[in-house]
Amino acid sequence: MGNKIMIDPITRIEGHLRIEVEVEGGKVKDAWSSGQMFRGIELILQGRDPRDAHHFVQRSCGVCTYTHALSSVRAVEDAVKVTIPQNARIIRNLLHGAQFQHDHLVHFYHLHALDWVDIVSALKADPAKTAALSDNLSNASVGGAVYFKAVQQRLQTFVDSGQLGPFSNAYWGHPEYKLPPEANLMAAAHYIEALKLQARTARLHAIFGGKNPHPQSLVVGGVTSVKDLSPDRIAEFMYLWKESQEFIKNVYIPDLLAVASFYKDWGAIGGTTNFLAWGDFPTTEKEPDSLFLPRGVIMKRDLAGIAMSQQEKVTEHVKHAWYEDGKARHPFEGETKPKHGDYLTGGKYSWFKAPRYDGASCEVGPLARVLVAYAKGHAGIKALVDGTLKKLDIPVTALFSTLGRTAARGLETVAIGDAMEGWIGELIENVKNGDTKTYQSWTMPDKGMGYGLNDVPRGALGHWIQIENKKIKNYQYVVPSTWNFGPKCEKGIRGPVEEALIGTPIADPKRPIEVLRTVHSFDPCIACGVHIIDPESNQVYKIRVS
Repeated sequence: MGNKIMIDPITRIEGHLRIEVEVEGGKVKDAWSSGQMFRGIELILQGRDPRDAHHFVQRSCGVCTYTHALSSVRAVEDAVKVTIPQNARIIRNLLHGAQFQHDHLVHFYHLHALDWVDIVSALKADPAKTAALSDNLSNASVGGAVYFKAVQQRLQTFVDSGQLGPFSNAYWGHPEYKLPPEANLMAAAHYIEALKLQARTARLHAIFGGKNPHPQSLVVGGVTSVKDLSPDRIAEFMYLWKESQEFIKNVYIPDLLAVASFYKDWGAIGGTTNFLAWGDFPTTEKEPDSLFLPRGVIMKRDLAGIAMSQQEKVTEHVKHAWYEDGKARHPFEGETKPKHGDYLTGGKYSWFKAPRYDGASCEVGPLARVLVAYAKGHAGIKALVDGTLKKLDIPVTALFSTLGRTAARGLETVAIGDAMEGWIGELIENVKNGDTKTYQSWTMPDKGMGYGLNDVPRGALGHWIQIENKKIKNYQYVVPSTWNFGPKCEKGIRGPVEEALIGTPIADPKRPIEVLRTVHSFDPCIACGVHIIDPESNQVYKIRVS
């Protein structure tokens, strides 16, 4: 009987996920990723008006609400053959860009940083040395010995009260934490500053979306934001965008580089093989040629052999998922027939289907997008990547790793934020010239088929719809966490997270922080239970972790 270590719950993610790994010789030998919650919205949508689909699919998640709505309206627009006005395209890009600014900041500081930063160690830091370190690394608007001493005292108050709040139940003092106390104190301070900023960044959606979460301005045919195209509203958006972008460049990226410099060994841990990106942010009506983040697929890490990704090559497998058995299907032919059973790693063990591209398991997300853009010679992305590799003195092969995945998230945030400035200017110019059109009327056909592809903070997202008698006959969507956290397919090929965990070193089976680092690097939109099987012992440990 192997040793089972259960980490339950893993917080700093959304939803329900179980990761099971088998450890042999101090490294992960095998892994299983299990989605523990059935979605079922595809069944709810059958027979409904296609115009309402985006309101339902937004409720798949409390974080990625806008992104599902965008993919959904694009799918219906493809089915009914309507082209949206230029202003609608720009506003959608701005709302989507705002999602990236907000989501990636939250992920780095509040969901992932604590895998690398020992908050308790910050209590030992010298505030004056921390201030000097911060001045040397970043251009943060706050700092100084007095400021960092105040942050340290706040942390000490948490400790003295016995209530660490968001910093409780972690692996503080773990030998795999490598940052010095001063760097930990700086990161803890910026954690708090980012917490303040994320509330302001969320307002970007409310300006042109009406509210956050679940923006209401998207409709099939465009957006309903025409009344918001006033100088004051655009200026408000611009001000919050600028505040967010300055923090990203002056604090987030320097912090990212500082942390990465102590964990260069993670440039060889947690990698996968194949990468898929649908691309996003159309700059004209022509897609995919005009996408700011390009579309593409990379197989076997061959950056020179990049090809254009095609939605026709997507299939979903159910051999190891809790659905009725059937052949691998393209989403247009997809079936959602739930059939829950026992958790069997050799049989069915997940509510996730197993998406495959041309039969291959593909990682999606920031790393996939950055690799595709880099391989295609995207000027902005290439400069950011090459500059980062040079600063850290690591080879390009280090991108294929947990470290590369984490770095890619920050770099694309910079690139998208910079592009938003141009889109704001484009919108201002259109309004100045009297163009305020944001909606194109259309007619619902009796029958139609369409798909909507976009790339969202967590990765490639696709929605597929069939319309019959002006109602939804079938609706399927393949989300980033399904791509990344799906189980084995009918050929026994592991999903990306399962693959990424193989070979991961585990220093202390009672505190497997290394598993958390790779799992969190994918930014899972599911809550997790992780347990480790070690055939070298038969002890059982139960651990709570934040």
